[in-house]
Amino acid sequence: YKVVANVPYYITGAILRHLLSAQHKPTSLVMTVQKEVAERITAVPPKMSLLAISTQLYGQAEIITTIKAGAFWPRPDVDSAVLRLALYPEPLLPFAQEKKFFALVRAGFSQKRKQLKNNLQQLGYNPAQIQELLAAVNIDGRRRAETLTLSEWLDLHNNL
Repeated sequence: YKVVANVPYYITGAILRHLLSAQHKPTSLVMTVQKEVAERITAVPPKMSLLAISTQLYGQAEIITTIKAGAFWPRPDVDSAVLRLALYPEPLLPFAQEKKFFALVRAGFSQKRKQLKNNLQQLGYNPAQIQELLAAVNIDGRRRAETLTLSEWLDLHNNL
């Protein structure tokens, strides 16, 4: 099934979480969302976020067009964007591993201005283990979470 929606912006996150975590996911989503949210979902390094990783894990996201606030009545305070999310036919990560993957990503993004080698200590590893993990996947521990690609996060997860 496909989802096409224009939902109240304050529930966009909840709707996305519900649809992307459902056992039977849609094949694609087209939604009108707040422009800033669409930009965060479609971000690339060095502007990645937990939201971008969480969404891009399930599909290819793109902004189809933007809509000025004045196009709506009553006029909202923000501009909008039409976001398309084409879900992957096969998940990039088995469902059983998602909890562990998101624990890793949340740790990485937990303190935005800190380096990965420091943030990942929350997972219970000592600095030497973290350095070994990062070296195994060719990631400099001085990098910050927002500079990593989805592929690099998956590599880190697969080497834990």
